[in-house]
Amino acid sequence: MDIYLHKKLLYTFEIMLDNHQKNIATFIHLSTFSRFLIPFGNFIGPIVLWVTNKEKSTFVDAHGKQAINFQISILLYAVILGTISIPFFIFNMFDGINLIDFNGFHDFHINIGKPSPLLYIGGGLGAIAIIGFILELVFIVKASLKARDGELYQYPITINFLK
Repeated sequence: MDIYLHKKLLYTFEIMLDNHQKNIATFIHLSTFSRFLIPFGNFIGPIVLWVTNKEKSTFVDAHGKQAINFQISILLYAVILGTISIPFFIFNMFDGINLIDFNGFHDFHINIGKPSPLLYIGGGLGAIAIIGFILELVFIVKASLKARDGELYQYPITINFLK
């Protein structure tokens, strides 16, 4: 969004906003934390709040779209990262097992020696996932604080599915 349009919209919102609209927008962002209690709560909470209030306020509509777009984007990035990293862990697990000459569990042992390079790659992807999770939490809190203050917020690295 170009900066001039962003400032113009912000000015329009500041004139017309009341505390109820700010609170609804804030709760839309904070409702994404419901995923820790309810499966897919990070989608259900914002969608329910957004759908029931989007006609009442363009401010709430803008924040609702941003929150939902961010959650869909994060899900997409997690699926991609998981799809890339899971094979590295699987190949590392079966690295030392000879499937043709398998003698059962009586000859089974774990060799803790030199780790495979696949383990480093998989571990690096896991570290990226942890950093991404922490950044997601920071962005959600930042968006909710902006909504509380009556400001627009655009999540970084978000694909705009809802426009």
